[in-house]
Amino acid sequence: MSTASYSNSSGDEPNKKPDAQNEESSHLLEATENGVKYGSRQAVKIVKSNANESANASLQDQENLLGNMVHTSTENKSKTLPQYVAALAAAGGAFAAGTLLGWTSPAETSIVDGSANYDFDVSTEQFSWVGAFMTLGAACVCIPIGFLINQIGRKWTMLLLVLPFIVGWAMLIWAQNVVMMYVARFILGIAGGAFCVTAPMYTGEIAQKDIRGTLGSFFQLMITIGILFVYGLGAGLNVFWLSIICGLIPIVFGVIFFFMPESPTYLVSKGRSESAVQSIQWLRGKEYDYAPELEELHQTDREIREQRVNIWAALTRPVTIKAMSISLGLMFFQQVSGINAVIFYSEGIFEAAKTGIDSSLSTILIGVMQVVATLASTIVVDKLGRRLLLLASGIVMALSTTAIGVYFFLKDQDENSVANLGWLPVASLCIFIIMFSIGYGPVPWLMMGELFATDIKGFAGSIAGTTNWVLAFIITKTFKNLTEGLGSGPTFWLFSGLTVVGVFFVFFVVPETKGKSLNEIQQELAGNQNASSLQPENNGAKK
Repeated sequence: MSTASYSNSSGDEPNKKPDAQNEESSHLLEATENGVKYGSRQAVKIVKSNANESANASLQDQENLLGNMVHTSTENKSKTLPQYVAALAAAGGAFAAGTLLGWTSPAETSIVDGSANYDFDVSTEQFSWVGAFMTLGAACVCIPIGFLINQIGRKWTMLLLVLPFIVGWAMLIWAQNVVMMYVARFILGIAGGAFCVTAPMYTGEIAQKDIRGTLGSFFQLMITIGILFVYGLGAGLNVFWLSIICGLIPIVFGVIFFFMPESPTYLVSKGRSESAVQSIQWLRGKEYDYAPELEELHQTDREIREQRVNIWAALTRPVTIKAMSISLGLMFFQQVSGINAVIFYSEGIFEAAKTGIDSSLSTILIGVMQVVATLASTIVVDKLGRRLLLLASGIVMALSTTAIGVYFFLKDQDENSVANLGWLPVASLCIFIIMFSIGYGPVPWLMMGELFATDIKGFAGSIAGTTNWVLAFIITKTFKNLTEGLGSGPTFWLFSGLTVVGVFFVFFVVPETKGKSLNEIQQELAGNQNASSLQPENNGAKK
């Protein structure tokens, strides 16, 4: 069904048959419902146009037409299963990145004590840099990948990232010295960091707005599953076979994702309308009327081309500055919440509580909590909204790190004073991990794919990703210095205070994007609070 057929079905003939009027009304309502569901401004314009053209008809005919528009039930035949499949396939890259993040935990002990299959010694300090080089690689790639995304597309960028994954794991498995391990982890960081920019963008562009939050949360969910996967394998396999399996995962991802469609937004931006239609139909189903959604993509693309500016000018647009401030703020407060510090101390917390749980099992338990909590987030993010999850997450995380800080402060003063308080840091640790995984873990990455306009999304998202990885590197490497300078307790209180600031930031600055199309989000950031209020029947009545 084409847009032209909508426009031509107006009241040019005053003596239409009732069946024709009903058919027209049904078509108009279907366009309107599609427009409301996918944020299409074109659908509303169509209704207004037809209402204007019917001005010469009798008052009774107009009332009948509006009545039919309001009461006719036209089912929107959009399928969601293909969108879930494509989003999960894209999140396979996040699973590979998760194995990369989790690898250092089970590998450290055997590599440092010399029991791994390497013919050279690795000190504790050197291994800390093995972990840190991954974050440096991720930070370095985020901006360049933004340009590549817009040149060759989201799909082919992610497929291309399989290559550095394979090279990195091969170099790590057969490393001949520590420097080779550094280079391997840097290359793996490039692949993992690039996925952190590309996958959320791809998912945000293929999903219809009422499930975009759920699909966007798959990214963080698969990262946590990848971390848990490595924790589990690391408890029973040596480093060599653990690394071999991790190296095979990107290949499996590449084979599966090869059959997924390209983003319709990207295809329209490149003038490939026929391919965009095929992509939309793959994602929404053959019976879905793609015309309103395609027209909105074209209209947005035309507006971008008419206002095309260089990168600097695009970055300095007020709406981009506001979106950038929100995204960078969320990335900042995610990292300074103390997540790395809490995980770093996790084994010590379990040992101090005298739970009797082995250190490897404690990491697996943490991984399980992350997966379960992130899964819960994917279920409720489109029901409760982004802001509520962030606010609840931040408040509870601040209380948890405060409690952990109290425990370590008292322990540093007199270890006997906390002999019966072992449950406090364990409970606080578990609650912190759960709440982080529900809110501050997935939501900043999800919103990164929602906040920016198409013409700047790749570059702006890259800046946000770079900021996140640079902060992760700084906090990971300076955490030991903070604990030595301030003490363990005050360090956790510092994280708690920063998290409280983050709560106020979310409350006063971060908008709710639940249930809004990407275009409606841009209009709201620009200051048009009523942009998403679509009431075609009232407009028609006024005419």
